[in-house]
Amino acid sequence: MRADLHTHSYYSDGLLSPQDIADLCVKNGVGLAALTDHDNMNGCEEFESACKARGVAFVRGLEISAYTDVKVHILGYNVDDGCAAFKKFYSFVCDGALARTAEILAKLKKRGMSLSFDEVLRERRCEKSPVHTMYIARAAARKGYSPSPSAFYADMLAPGRPAYSALGRPSPEYALQTINECGGFASLAHPGRITLDDDEKIALVGRLADEGLRGIEAVYSGHTERETAYFKEVAARYSLLVTGGSDTHYAEGSRAVGTPEFYPSEELLEALGVS
Repeated sequence: MRADLHTHSYYSDGLLSPQDIADLCVKNGVGLAALTDHDNMNGCEEFESACKARGVAFVRGLEISAYTDVKVHILGYNVDDGCAAFKKFYSFVCDGALARTAEILAKLKKRGMSLSFDEVLRERRCEKSPVHTMYIARAAARKGYSPSPSAFYADMLAPGRPAYSALGRPSPEYALQTINECGGFASLAHPGRITLDDDEKIALVGRLADEGLRGIEAVYSGHTERETAYFKEVAARYSLLVTGGSDTHYAEGSRAVGTPEFYPSEELLEALGVS
């Protein structure tokens, strides 16, 4: 069964609805999919209904935007969002997102770029979802401060750039703790994008495996063939299951739903409760 276990809708920083993603699964021959919006599961019910109507198997999920000194995102599958630990986590990330947005807007104002909270919030499709940094980038581009949201993010909001803020970011350990306490399965997202050298990255994987990490996204739209093979070896070294996904945010581009082709092992299907 071809699978895509990493997709984003407009419930975080994507531009697609959950129904759009389900349609693209059918179009692209994907039989199993997960919706993994950043730090929330608000679109999962819609996605579940859309997948059932189209005959696509589904997994409820999210991608936790965790940080050390660098981004270390953690995918969580089959997390019980009614769990007390998840509710506490969700309050933490929502409050953190508001504090982070305030700091970013203050930094931008010092550079002559005036954006209000209301302008940022207009970019959000779900009032319950945490305020994502990309909403700031979209509001800035809409106001003419940059030719595109992605350009504004790269110039102003990315780590190391003038308006970057690290306020309210959960650690990878907190992400794992939350996922595991709420009955979920945790996988390290896009390890090739983690900006550490190989030795540091291996040490990180080992440490997270000891903390309850169960998978690693070796098959990923942005990985080279060499990286895919390498991270499959890392998975075997630490007894982690290989997950895979496109990280799609839009209908077009190199991260289309079902890219690259990924066929989960029987062990992974069993771990995810997919028959």
